[in-house]
Amino acid sequence: MGHQPPQDVQQAAQRAMRWIEDGKAGKGFTDTGRRRASQLADGKEVSDEVVQKMQAYFARHSVDKDAEGFKNGTEGFPSPGRVAWDAWGGDPGERWVGTIDLD
Repeated sequence: MGHQPPQDVQQAAQRAMRWIEDGKAGKGFTDTGRRRASQLADGKEVSDEVVQKMQAYFARHSVDKDAEGFKNGTEGFPSPGRVAWDAWGGDPGERWVGTIDLD
C-alpha cells in the first residue's frame, strides 16, 4: 500500500528542490536525497519501505535542527543540513511519517 505525501510535505520538498538547483545542498548531498525530494515534491505515493527510510532519517538527523543555518533568518540559511531535511519532507514529513505505524 502506498502513502500519499500531504501538501505541506510536498511544499517542503519543492523548496528543497529550488535550493538544490541554487547550489545550496553542499558536497555531501546524496542521489538518494535528490530522488526523495523529487518523489515527495511531485506528490508521488511512497512505499512502506520509503516510510521506514524516512522515519530512520528523521530519527538520525533531528540533531541537525540545532546547527547554524538551519532556521530561517539565521546566518548560513539554508545550510546543507536544512536542504537535506526539507528534501526528506522537512518538519511536516517528520510529523507525517511519525503517524504511520508499519507493524
